[in-house]
Amino acid sequence: MESPAEILPGVIFYSYLSTQRKQKACFWNHHTLILQVSGKFTLETSAQSISMGSGEMLLIGKNQLGTLTKTPGENGSYETIVISLQEDLMRKIALEEKIKCQEKYIGSPNLLIPSNEFLQGYFQSIVPYARSSGATMTDEMGILKVKEGIKLLLLALPALRNFLFDYAEPHKIDLEKFMLNNFHFNVPIEKFAQLTGRSLAGFKRDFQKAFDLPPRQWLLSRRLDAAKSLIENKHLKPSAIYLDLGFESLSHFSHAFKKKFGLMPSQLNKYIVRSEQN
Repeated sequence: MESPAEILPGVIFYSYLSTQRKQKACFWNHHTLILQVSGKFTLETSAQSISMGSGEMLLIGKNQLGTLTKTPGENGSYETIVISLQEDLMRKIALEEKIKCQEKYIGSPNLLIPSNEFLQGYFQSIVPYARSSGATMTDEMGILKVKEGIKLLLLALPALRNFLFDYAEPHKIDLEKFMLNNFHFNVPIEKFAQLTGRSLAGFKRDFQKAFDLPPRQWLLSRRLDAAKSLIENKHLKPSAIYLDLGFESLSHFSHAFKKKFGLMPSQLNKYIVRSEQN
């Protein structure tokens, strides 16, 4: 069985691994429920850092960028079950159950779900399907499991109806503030436009006004400035920072760094170390 495996295509997934893994630039199009079976799961966004362990549940809000770190437990095991709460399915559930969004949700975009015996029972009922690679779960059963999870979430936290069933498009937010907080995520310009509530053309126009540079040019320059600061002030090695700053390869990072600053990042790193030793 490959990891992650689809238990219900596009909706329920099972992930496992035996070594720590860090994933940059994760983007959630839909609200997502994470069930942590074993190991540790850490989510970092520009606004939050949340960790959970075995037996815990996390609800991740849609239209976000973040970093995931997956760490096996002491027994060497890491397992999660991921349920994507796709909007079409959520609309269908809302119609069937007569659920309405009562007011605008103003809480945190990512929430650890307080455990209770009903949610724990739900949790345990999905694990066997996941570990058997979904061989016995039909599409109908899978949808029923998603519906059950939604109902139990609302039973535990009734205010989540305003979180889960708000279908409004992302509103037009402060572009400058958003980009300064999220420039290190390696995602397409189109994604940045979507997350700031703009069309691609509107995003490029507003970006030029805010930074007096085209998006790609500004992103490269901002990432390189951040890299130089990390090397000079925190003495980090280039190989330890290039992925976290949105570069796809060390060679690309090194070439761009030299073009802007006149020396390779490794040369700057060595120069700083020698200076401090003298």
